[in-house]
Amino acid sequence: MALADLLYWVGLVAVAVSAATGVFEAERKGMDLVGAVMVAVATGLGGGTVRDVLLDRNVFWVVDQTYLLAAFGTGLLTFFLVRRHPVSPRLFLYPDALGLALFAVLGTQAALHWHAPWLVASLMGVITGVFGGVVRDIFCNQVPLIFLPGELYASAALAGCLLLIGLQEFGVSPVWSAWLAAGLIFGLRWAAIVFKISVPTFKPR
Repeated sequence: MALADLLYWVGLVAVAVSAATGVFEAERKGMDLVGAVMVAVATGLGGGTVRDVLLDRNVFWVVDQTYLLAAFGTGLLTFFLVRRHPVSPRLFLYPDALGLALFAVLGTQAALHWHAPWLVASLMGVITGVFGGVVRDIFCNQVPLIFLPGELYASAALAGCLLLIGLQEFGVSPVWSAWLAAGLIFGLRWAAIVFKISVPTFKPR
């Protein structure tokens, strides 16, 4: 599969997965259908929107409304599924980790395609990966995961983004680089959830 085709389909999956996590959080807050779908759409599209604005390029879901439909449709479907079968609050962390991995890779690759320097490209990857979750948590009136003490979240995304850039610099194909980087991000986030791995924090006084 060509890189452009792969990134397109990965982007749709990332939007759908992230939108679903928005509904999971909305369910915990007791939101109605309209609120849950709004959170889903904001979560699925938020990170990529900020990335495109910062890179001064056309916003991806405005150019291709398939992304908007994916977020909206996933939000609706997940709302009715979760109403019938409530999910554990902890379960949402795993699709959130998947969305983080996919979006971080997409954001980095998009910035590289836009000829951004490597540090800027890695930052764009992190922003794409985390900002949808930040919007979701703000809409749900809670502290975003990225700001919780010790959470291996943005740091996991940054590690994967730098791996993606480094692999391509050493001649690894963009497709393999993308899969390996996404795997690293998801693996680090999974390990952080399961084994309580964290980054250093300030001790409260």
